Amino acid sequence: MGMSAGSNRKSRTVLSEINVTPLVDVMLVLLIIFMITAPMMQQGLEVELPETSNSGVSTTDEPFIIVINKDRSISFGDSKIPLKEVQKKLKAIFETRKNKQVYIQADKNVDYGTVAQTMGEVRSAGIYQVGLITLPKMGL
Repeated sequence: MGMSAGSNRKSRTVLSEINVTPLVDVMLVLLIIFMITAPMMQQGLEVELPETSNSGVSTTDEPFIIVINKDRSISFGDSKIPLKEVQKKLKAIFETRKNKQVYIQADKNVDYGTVAQTMGEVRSAGIYQVGLITLPKMGL
């Protein structure tokens, strides 16, 4: 009886499966590390800051306040200024001032467009520190 040449050999197949066990182990270790460090990143670390005699930034100039009334009129102190002249007046006023900061106090019934136009005029005068004055919310 004739046997074929390949019948008594075991046929070998190449295993193409990847062993993922080490990968899973590394991923679990990384997951644990991130779970431990993530709360520290959100809350920050406790640090004792040095104490100084100064409590804040002091300015020699009084804050400059622009008032926008209900009727959309703009006032600097006691004088009313048209919107077209705001830029020119602010350039003249802030030419010699060191503190180039303006606060806008607008009535709550004034529309957003008027406040935005005023802020635009302030910025075009070269003043980029603009704050809005509001009242704190009382009660909840």
